[in-house]
Amino acid sequence: MGALKYGLWALCLCVCSVVSSQEEEVILWNADRKLQWSDFKGSYFKTEWAAATTASGISYSFTSFKKEGQLYLDFVVQSEFYPNKSWYRPELCNSVILSHEQLHFDISELYARKMRERLAKAQFTMNAKAEVRAIYKTVLKELSDFQNKYDRETNFSRDLHKQLLWNKQIEAALKEEKPSQD
Repeated sequence: MGALKYGLWALCLCVCSVVSSQEEEVILWNADRKLQWSDFKGSYFKTEWAAATTASGISYSFTSFKKEGQLYLDFVVQSEFYPNKSWYRPELCNSVILSHEQLHFDISELYARKMRERLAKAQFTMNAKAEVRAIYKTVLKELSDFQNKYDRETNFSRDLHKQLLWNKQIEAALKEEKPSQD
């Protein structure tokens, strides 16, 4: 059953990580704005085993232009929370679970920063669209693996000691990494 849980979570992350349409409600990651239960607007299936689910991911867009034979790219990479795909069960949730869900969103931001860094360092050819997409897919895979590790090590927030260690680790990583758009 454990493998099934992780597989379902990974599938949910991948589905939610695709570039969202303009009509979908999105909350962009911001260090000064923490998630609240009122942000979780989706509904869960009665057979759902979890207390809450955070649907978050990374989106990107870029423009390109050629000048004097040189290709230039301008990127926007964002960490997004999808309220209508995120849900919680009020009878099971508390502030510890909310902080666990916030950390999923924070982890998405860390990987958005990793993607920005990789894009800034990459040398692109005239096949830039495919090259950017390859970087995106690699970062999404790493993000999914890291999110699964987080849930596994904290036992989905049930191991309070591990949860507090992860909170400190991610907080420190967010302070270390530069949030700017290049």
